[in-house]
Amino acid sequence: MVPAINPTALIIDDTGLLKDGDASVCVSRQYTGTAGKVTNCQAGVSLHLASDTASAAIDWRLFLPRSWDPASPQADLAKVARRERCGIPPDVGHVEKWQLALDMTDESRFWSVDAPLVVADGGYGDTAAFRLGLEERGLQYVVGTSTTVTAHTHDATPCPSSHSGRGRPPQPAYPQAPRSFK
Repeated sequence: MVPAINPTALIIDDTGLLKDGDASVCVSRQYTGTAGKVTNCQAGVSLHLASDTASAAIDWRLFLPRSWDPASPQADLAKVARRERCGIPPDVGHVEKWQLALDMTDESRFWSVDAPLVVADGGYGDTAAFRLGLEERGLQYVVGTSTTVTAHTHDATPCPSSHSGRGRPPQPAYPQAPRSFK
């Protein structure tokens, strides 16, 4: 697909496959943008090549929720029991969607797929580990973020609070405003 598309970006996204029952592999109640709410679905993470004129999915990963992972404290015994019937190998566990996306990005680079930019929505952009993973790989990126994400200058250092957590927190100490001279 690389010669046909001449990609200018790799696009990372996920989609929900809505389900009525629970017989399909990795079905769980989880948020999906497909429905715009928490509902019963499977979730797949995808990697697409894109240019101004074309796009194509080149990699997909099925998301295994924590409820399907026997090692997770959130494991659902009924779902864990269905793993073998669904063909999930015993060594496969929960992996965050952002990590699946980085794994697919690495795989595409192994295939000699090169695009100058990675694009993802806020579901990925809100995760600092995902952004750092792209930076560690030397990849330029444009990602969405929610209104709760903050940005700081490169030389910013966290200031720990002197509040012990008991009682009322201390009032901020500000220098007194300068007196005006007449």
